[in-house]
Amino acid sequence: MRVYVPLTLPGLAEAYKTGELGTGPLVAYAVTPALREWYLSDDLEELEYAALSRAALASLRLLAADPDAVRRRVVVAVDVPDGVAAGPDRGADPSALGEVTVTGAVRLAKAAAVHVDADDAERDVAAAAGALEAADGGDDDAQFLVDEADDHELLWFATQEIPNLVDGV
Repeated sequence: MRVYVPLTLPGLAEAYKTGELGTGPLVAYAVTPALREWYLSDDLEELEYAALSRAALASLRLLAADPDAVRRRVVVAVDVPDGVAAGPDRGADPSALGEVTVTGAVRLAKAAAVHVDADDAERDVAAAAGALEAADGGDDDAQFLVDEADDHELLWFATQEIPNLVDGV
């Protein structure tokens, strides 16, 4: 099963140093039945992009909680054995769409790719991280800022490029 693990650049640097994304339980995003129903598509590529987007929003939440982290969203795509990830027990809660809990350790060596914002997204991502709480509260102007960050496509990086991504973090 392909899962998308939200991180920050400091989190990716730590994973590179230790060789693990985490020992579990670990929150990730995947193509779940609820995500399929919400997205209304049978195209696996589109569904995986939706799961990646959910993980990017979770990465933004991590940035909002860590004011010292570089303002770039990070998502690691990793393959885990079937049965290692289970959906949360939150029913149709929109914030839980695609969310899974990975119960075991996740080795960075199992990563398929890393998705990271380009440098030019940092300003919009910083504004979105600062506005996230207000957006969650229903503020339309704050939601606009969050959507602006979402307009930036995450870039794809091979796992061999991780040392360059975390250099100096």
